[in-house]
Amino acid sequence: MARVLVTGAKGQLGTDLCAQLAGRGIGVIPVDVDEMDITDGGACLQVIGGCKPDAIIHCAAYTAVDAAEDNVDLCRKINAVGTENIVAACKEWDIPLLYLSTDYVFDGQGTRPWEPDDVRNPLNVYGQTKYEGEVAIEGALSKYFIVRISWVFGKNGKNFVDTMIRLGKERGSVSVVDDQIGSPTYTPDLSRLLADMIMTDKYGRYHATNEGLCSWYEFACEIFRLSGMDVAVTPVDSSAFPVKAKRPKNSRMSKEKLDGAGFERLPAWEDALGRYLREKYKVR
Repeated sequence: MARVLVTGAKGQLGTDLCAQLAGRGIGVIPVDVDEMDITDGGACLQVIGGCKPDAIIHCAAYTAVDAAEDNVDLCRKINAVGTENIVAACKEWDIPLLYLSTDYVFDGQGTRPWEPDDVRNPLNVYGQTKYEGEVAIEGALSKYFIVRISWVFGKNGKNFVDTMIRLGKERGSVSVVDDQIGSPTYTPDLSRLLADMIMTDKYGRYHATNEGLCSWYEFACEIFRLSGMDVAVTPVDSSAFPVKAKRPKNSRMSKEKLDGAGFERLPAWEDALGRYLREKYKVR
């Protein structure tokens, strides 16, 4: 694998992914909206055709989940049409594609972990448009990875960890929902897996999060415990925080397919959180 084009290269995941690939001696072609507007099909063909990468990792997305409910056309233009434009270029030059998707393609019912090939039934606009991106890929390409992630945090973007620390300092107490269950995903750990994956031809749908499960309440409690912050955390029902976009309550995702393909799973989310806090906040 000589050269990989990464969309959304300036984002929370894209930044760490580019660093991971470069650290392995892989040539990285980082593109963000200034270098290639994914909503412009002609621009995608021109840029991708001009450099003909050996693979593409498509991180770029519209991720403002609540705002998407009021900006349906823009969200679809980026997440669905933008992906269709990437797909067209991949099909033209037979380029393998790795697409980052989301737990939000599922409806969050029940308690069983979602399998990669389970029926998709998104609850909100963001999930629907990411699902449409998945369908565009599956309908046109044979060389693709669809990797679903959840609860993402990293040092290069806004995330739940930073929000909790800020609110903890400002207020000394927080209320956090405890009826949504999932797994945090730390971008440096995910980047390592994606770099491993793109070097293979083990195509298909996968789930990739850090190991272990928690509620947002439990996640917040661990953030404050590891940070040594004395913050009162109150568990509440999702109904205490009315939001425009409905969230899935069950975001448990099975990662057994990673084992079957020989990929190394991500470390426990508590371990990842500790490393993040030590690196960004100098917590001992």
